[in-house]
Amino acid sequence: MILKSLSLLNYKNFDSKSFIFNDKINCIVGNNGIGKTNILDAIYHLSFGKSYFNPVALQNIKHEEDFFVINGDYEKEDKTEKVAVSLKRGQKKVIKRNGKAYEKFSDHIGFLPLVIISPADRDLIIEGSDTRRKFIDSVISQSDKNYLGHLINYNKVLAQRNALLKYFALNHTFNQDTLDVYNAQLTDYGNQIFTKRNEFLKEFIPIFKLRYEAISNGKEDVDLVYKSDLFDGQLNQLLKEAINKDKALQYTSVGIHKDDLLFNIENHPIKKFGSQGQQKSFLIALKLAQFDFIKAQSGVNPILLLDDIFDKLDENRVAQIIKLVDNENFGQLFISDTHAERTENAVKQVHQSYEIFKL
Repeated sequence: MILKSLSLLNYKNFDSKSFIFNDKINCIVGNNGIGKTNILDAIYHLSFGKSYFNPVALQNIKHEEDFFVINGDYEKEDKTEKVAVSLKRGQKKVIKRNGKAYEKFSDHIGFLPLVIISPADRDLIIEGSDTRRKFIDSVISQSDKNYLGHLINYNKVLAQRNALLKYFALNHTFNQDTLDVYNAQLTDYGNQIFTKRNEFLKEFIPIFKLRYEAISNGKEDVDLVYKSDLFDGQLNQLLKEAINKDKALQYTSVGIHKDDLLFNIENHPIKKFGSQGQQKSFLIALKLAQFDFIKAQSGVNPILLLDDIFDKLDENRVAQIIKLVDNENFGQLFISDTHAERTENAVKQVHQSYEIFKL
């Protein structure tokens, strides 16, 4: 799958800008604040219908404008695919494929597989479990529509159960029968999500370890550990046991919405015991493993975005990453960097065609 061209209208700092891309490597270089990352984010937007960096959709419209439009022309399985994302103030966002708008955004997820590696990924290490769950969900959802549906339904029921617990507290009342209806639904969706996450991680963790070994030259032992309440018992039973706690807290305290993924180096949390270089290598290995997994599931080379990849990595680790992408297993690559010369020297080591865009 190849992104042949991109056009932006009133997107972030761009009023109007178009690009024709190389089928292999595209380097976007320029000073900080000039919009390099915004171009990568626009490409991400076309795959996921949202920004990677700013979840507030309206803030992606250029200042003092009323709308933005992103258009991308793709070549996928010998067919041309035109995808457009647009948003107008006061209206809902629209995603179109070949001129036809999607009724449900979730139907678009996975159509244009993509992986981004960015300094913002550090949130996976330093933020709470919610960020790591979203990572797991985003990888699985790109290849499993049912999973995304179960997740949407689970979160709806969870919100309804939480609202009911608040209602009980405010009105000094309680109704076990109503609660049981929500418990049954949460258990049904929750079990399916837990099973899928568990299966996914059994497959994903060995891929991740191989990727880390290649980047670090096998210097450190790393691991991912899946934590879930459902390892301790059936969700229906856990919900019953936690009811007094839930009534006091006025929200649901157990379930797959509390799952976490622990990041370890030498059996210790990488957040506390990993150097900056080790943490960055860990995250890159995580994302390259995501690439491998999505490719294996979809049979398509995802687009790979490397945002400011050379920052905070020593030359040896950069060389290892460049070597990793120097083969036919990778498809189209987009790199942003502040140093044009550094980027060009790096991509010259790769035996692929490339284009450099200076902003």
